[in-house]
Amino acid sequence: MAVTEVPSVSPSPTSEGTTQRSTLVSTDIAVLVIYFVLVLAVGLWSMWKTKRSTVDGYFLAGKDMTWWPVGASLFASNVGSGHFIGLAGSGAAAGIGSVAYEWNGMLMVLLLGWLFLPIYIASGVTTMPEYLRKRFGGKRIQLFIAVLYLFIYIFTKISVDMYAGAVFIQEALQWNIYLAVVLLLAITAVYTIAGGLAAVIYTDAVQTLIMLIGALILMGFSFAEVGGWQGLMDGYATAIPSIRDPNTTCGIPREDAFNLFRDPVTSDLPWPGVLLGMSVPSMWYWCSDQVIVQRSLASKNLLHAKGGSLLAAYLKVLPFFMMVLPGMISRILFPDEVACADPDVCKAVCGNSVGCSDIAYAKLVMELLPAGLRGLMMAVMLAALMSSLTSIFNSSSTIFTMDLWRHIRSRATEWELMIVGRVFVLVLVVVSILWIPLVQASQGGQLFIYIQSISIYLQPPVSIVFLAGCFWKRTNEKGAFWGLLLGLIVGVVRMILDFVYPVPLCYEEDTRPDIIKYVHYLYFSIILSLITLGIVVGVSLATEEPSPQQITRLTWYTRFDPVEKKEETVVGEMTTVEHEEKRSGKAEQQRKNSSSSELSTKSTSRLKSVLLWLCGMEKQKEGAKASPPPTEAVVCSLEEDPCLKNVVNANLIVCLSVAVFLIAYWA
Repeated sequence: MAVTEVPSVSPSPTSEGTTQRSTLVSTDIAVLVIYFVLVLAVGLWSMWKTKRSTVDGYFLAGKDMTWWPVGASLFASNVGSGHFIGLAGSGAAAGIGSVAYEWNGMLMVLLLGWLFLPIYIASGVTTMPEYLRKRFGGKRIQLFIAVLYLFIYIFTKISVDMYAGAVFIQEALQWNIYLAVVLLLAITAVYTIAGGLAAVIYTDAVQTLIMLIGALILMGFSFAEVGGWQGLMDGYATAIPSIRDPNTTCGIPREDAFNLFRDPVTSDLPWPGVLLGMSVPSMWYWCSDQVIVQRSLASKNLLHAKGGSLLAAYLKVLPFFMMVLPGMISRILFPDEVACADPDVCKAVCGNSVGCSDIAYAKLVMELLPAGLRGLMMAVMLAALMSSLTSIFNSSSTIFTMDLWRHIRSRATEWELMIVGRVFVLVLVVVSILWIPLVQASQGGQLFIYIQSISIYLQPPVSIVFLAGCFWKRTNEKGAFWGLLLGLIVGVVRMILDFVYPVPLCYEEDTRPDIIKYVHYLYFSIILSLITLGIVVGVSLATEEPSPQQITRLTWYTRFDPVEKKEETVVGEMTTVEHEEKRSGKAEQQRKNSSSSELSTKSTSRLKSVLLWLCGMEKQKEGAKASPPPTEAVVCSLEEDPCLKNVVNANLIVCLSVAVFLIAYWA
């Protein structure tokens, strides 16, 4: 077992580390350049291939995606740089417990494909807040959820991924963390704003392949260095830093490090909480989060959406081997740095006196890999970061544009919606940067635990509302609204208390209030879910039933209801359809009359046309006939080919069996 001596801890991030890396920088940069050229080529190809100047084209990729890019994008959107840094850090600090979130996600992404997606497709929605508006009526739930989603994205997604990517760049290049963040954002925002969802999904597919190749290579190097599986099992228990207070538990690995189900009272992840408390917020993420559902809604049909869910579920097996176990190996190889137990030492190693377990993955990359492969792993981290951030940026702009801006400006043109969606991405970035310092200091330096604890305070009420809306026809708007509001108030109070009374360090006395000290956040998730469910059921039963329009094709039991044709209302002596045809005819005549004056300016507007194409905002050519939109019945079809349906269902059984086996084996 290689143990770094304490005297080398302080200088390693500066002089020695820089000298080692400077001789390898040209090879690594060459690999990075190849990576960026590949991603840029795929992004440009997708921009050329898809129509980005319409709302459906930009936000839902024209609803023309097949199963494999959808599945790869689901995985890449979920596994960002926060996963690499966070899962490896939690593995280094506490063992394999955090992988329970990944294998729970395997089950939930399958729930999305088989239970929730048929409802969303039948309802014909673009965003999740839009579904709630259709299901419950009114505007307040839609607006409330839209604002809440944007806050959740900032707290648990954007700022976390930016911080994680910056940690890796800081470890590799010794840059200031905020300089690294700004650089990453500049790279990421460009093709998100330009390309829309199609560019995001296709580049996600490429980046998933890069992530898998790079992470599996690093895993091989890690196991070779530590002496294989037995070396990991034997070495983790003795991976103790040389500087620690002998009268505390600081720096000592957990005895249950290789157990998934742990003590229900004293452990960091109690097993009842893993089984129940973890599932509700996980259901929100996989079954009603705009980032995930939007990728599935872009599928050609329900079968391709199910195939995408299956591919994502199979890929979710890999983070245990690609991230958690290498993180544990990093602690074995570098215990004085990764597992530092003294605040002064931690401050010297990573700039965070709370702990340095989050540098575990980056430390492996910089110490174990030769020239060229370091550049590949830098590409892997950038791929993870960019795929996750672009997905969140695109979905955030979708929610803001379609649910909030259209409410503020009901007559906004499609051109205006395209501009607003792109500008909002820039606003979101600035707010997320301001949140990074709190991320850095939270949850004892374990980034992944920060993500999950914050999620558990905000997401269960939303999960319960979606669950009740999709599977209980009696749920009405008043029950959903008050359950959501009161549940979120309870969750936010607990979240604020957690920030006011942070988890004490290993050498500090625990003086937190009993409600925080003795009620684990996974148990709190169960309590919060039951409170919300009780309010939703009680208020719904005490008030009026929902109207038929709020149920038809909007619940599991009514998803096959026939699509209602929109009736033509009379305007004067003309129907609305005739009225619109007359208006469009006048507008067409006006365009023809003005076309002659526009010919003289065409030669001067070529540069503008190129810029508009790059942004996906090209205008239609004059006189060009727009293709008629597909009928709602076709768009909302749930038909499945019988043969392919059997193949997909057989794969569902196999995937569920794999998930149950993994959980039972490591329990």
